[in-house]
Formats: sequence, C-alpha cells, structure tokens
Amino acid sequence: MPVFVHEESLNVPLKPLEMLEEPNSGLDRRVRHKLDRHLLPWLFGIWLFSFLDRSSIGNANIAGISEDLKLVGTEYNLALMLFFIPYILVDIPSNWIVKYCRAGYYLPALITCWGLVCTFLGFTKSLGGLIAGRLLLGLFEGGLVPGILIYLAMFYRRSEMAYRIGLFYCAAPLSSAFGGLLASGLAKIEVGSYKNWPWIFFVEGVTTVLVGVSAALFLPDSITHAKFLTEEERATAHRRVQGDAQGLNGVSRVDEETFSWHWVRIALTCPLPYLISLGYLMIIVPLYSYALFLPTIVHSLGYTSTKAQLLTAPPNLLGFICVLIATRLSDRVSMRAPFMIAGGLLVAVGYSMLLASDVPGVKYGATFVIGAGLYPCSPLALAWLSNNSAPHYVRATTSGLQLTIGNLAAFIATYSYIAKDAPRYTMGHSINIGAACLFCIMTALTMFYCHWENKQREIGARDWRLEQQDPARLGNLHPDFKYSL
Repeated sequence: MPVFVHEESLNVPLKPLEMLEEPNSGLDRRVRHKLDRHLLPWLFGIWLFSFLDRSSIGNANIAGISEDLKLVGTEYNLALMLFFIPYILVDIPSNWIVKYCRAGYYLPALITCWGLVCTFLGFTKSLGGLIAGRLLLGLFEGGLVPGILIYLAMFYRRSEMAYRIGLFYCAAPLSSAFGGLLASGLAKIEVGSYKNWPWIFFVEGVTTVLVGVSAALFLPDSITHAKFLTEEERATAHRRVQGDAQGLNGVSRVDEETFSWHWVRIALTCPLPYLISLGYLMIIVPLYSYALFLPTIVHSLGYTSTKAQLLTAPPNLLGFICVLIATRLSDRVSMRAPFMIAGGLLVAVGYSMLLASDVPGVKYGATFVIGAGLYPCSPLALAWLSNNSAPHYVRATTSGLQLTIGNLAAFIATYSYIAKDAPRYTMGHSINIGAACLFCIMTALTMFYCHWENKQREIGARDWRLEQQDPARLGNLHPDFKYSL
C-alpha cells in the first residue's frame, strides 16, 4: 500500500512517498547545519540553566543553607526529594500539550518561570519556604526534557537524534562544573543580611530569566514556522523527517497531526518503552546522586568548602567531553545499547573505587571515572526510545513515560547520602554500584528484545497486524518499522 505525503508548502498534489525524489545532499547538509545553528544553542542554554538551578541547592548546602535555616536530620534530603513529585507528575501531560502551546514559546516560558522561582529562593528563611520553592521548581522544570525530545524529533532524522540530544544534554556536566566555580565566587558575597548562599540563587535565577525571555524570541514552533529556512529548505526539512518516519502515521507533517487516545494506547501497550524506561531509572539513580552530592563527597575528602566547589569542575568537564564523543559515535554506527553498557560499567567501577579506598587521591580520581561513564548514558537512553517510537503522539507519550519512570530514581537518590553516613557514605556508594549493574543488565536484555522483534518482522511474523488494523494507524508497530539497537 503506497503512503502519501502532502507537500502543502510546495502547492503540489499528493505523491507516494517512494516517488519523492531524494533531496540534494548539499541542500540536506545545509538544512541540517541551519537547524543546528538556530536550535541547539538555545536548547543548550535552556538545559544548562535548568541543571544549574536544580543542582544549585547542593552548592548552597556546603555554603551554609542548612545551618542558616536550622535544618536537622533528613530535612535537607526532604527538600531535595519533594522537588521530584510535581516534576514527575507533569511529564506526560506536558508532552501532550507542547504542540498546542507552541513549543517555541512553551519551552522558554517554563525556564522563565523557574528562573523567577530560583531567584526568590534566595529570600527564604525557613524549611517551609525552601520546600515551597522546590515544589514550584519541579512543576516548571518537569515538562522540559520530554518537551525538548519531542521538539528535536520535529526537525531531525532518527539517525541524527543521539548527537543532537547529546549536544544539549552535555550542558548538564558543564553546568555542574560551571556551577561549582560560580558558586565558589557567589558564596563570598555579603550584602546586608543576605550573605553567602542566597547570592547563588539570586544571580543564577536572574540569569535564567534573561535566557528564557531571549529564547522565546528566536525558537520556531515547527519547520513550517522556521523563518531562517527558505521555501526550498523547508520542503527538504519536511521530506527528511517524513521520509525517516516511513510515513507510517499517514500524516504528512507533525504540525498537521491531531491528538488521539489511539496513539496513547499504542505507546502504553508496547513492552519496549517499559524495558528502556526501567533501565533509564537505574542510571538516573547515580546521575542524581552525582549531581546533588558531588560537592558533598569532595568536601568529605577533607577539602574546604571553597576548594570542594572548585574541585567539582574537572570531573564534570570530562563528562561533558565524553557525552559529545559517545553520542557522535553512537549516531555514526546507529547503535545505542553498546555505548550505554560501557558507560554503566564505568559508573560501577568508579563507585566501587569510592567504596573500597580510603586514599583521597583515589577517591577523587573515582569521580572522573564516574563522570566519564555516567553522563553519556542518559542522552543515549533518551535517544534510543525516541528512535523507536512513532508517530508524534506515540513518541510524546513514551518520552513522558520514560521521564516519569526515570525520575522515580529521585526518591532513592535524595536519601542515599545522608549526614550520619559521612565521610565514607557506604550506603550511597553501594546503592549506586547496584543501580549501575542493573542498568547494564536491563540494557542488554532490551537490546536482545529489539533484535528478536526485528527478526520476527523480517520473517513476516507481524504481518497479521496489517489485516487487523489500518496500516496508517500502526505507528512503530508496523511490520516495516525496524527498532534501532
């Protein structure tokens, strides 16, 4: 059965997808490079300040927030954990509405709102105020990552996604490195009754608001609204994305799709999203632990507060470089799982070094091993599920589901490093070793499942779906759709 593509922007009638001429390779490269230049810097900046604002609480902690707010026991951990309740709850519904709210405004609006919340956190004088601020931060930040994944899928081919996700996601280790350096300086500011840690929130929050407002002026909502592309380039951009999706949704463009519970059912009844999401949950446990507690771990090695802030930068910079390398190689070979397993093994080795050694130099070296393996795993896992979900609303649901399941890790991570376990933090390190090992096992099992399912489709074992369902409504369940490994 031929699949038809409507080229509205060219004012030509419907054509079978297989009859569309291949776009000129030079034009294809030009379109891709234009998209990279106009989209990725803003997404990078948005995610950088998201991670900076989220992890600034860790820097504020060693700058004295717990002492000033008179936090006792696990009250600090409670403030960390409550952030993730609204953060998790908004993942899926936010993805459903992102297209209708105009992504070019919706994503910048989120960062502007949490920038304001971060700014006002500097004025808090009690645990209640800190918790209220953390809850609002979670509400506004929750829709960001799944929203960015959906946004990128509107513009790029499946084979280009891992590197693009890596390019924006590597802002996470960079923000952690930059955050430590920035916090070490901001924590020295004393103006009136506001001394040290409030200025971390003031400066980072105001800067975040400026980035959000600026991004709203430049980010397009879709290919159709990308004013930096010519008409010819827009047509090529539509062909790239639609041809890559194999036309299985029977709709010519993402911006023409409408919401249907049918696509939600497709997403939630397929086993693959759950397999990838459970593995993702395992790697997010050490990721959140690393982001929230790296300053605490380094501080426990005997360094002063300021020096501990500065020493968090080098391992995070290594993580930044490793994200770029791993995602680039992953796209070149069109495989995700092998790179994820390698990263998970490095994480397990690094935390084992922290657990087994009492030598400060070895422990600090372990943070480099962890950062190198940890940061590439998350963008690769996000790209893997996005690659294997189609069309738009299936991908919107599965990406939201992945983030919802993955962020449950916060309830483990925020209580894995508690004050009474200092300085060895045996429980925290052990939890992260176990999580990294489970991540490797889940990733290997999921890779085996994808390979097995592709074989079933090749031998015709899934052709019965064409008789029971309109082929245009099968999405990634279509027998011609092949899962990436």
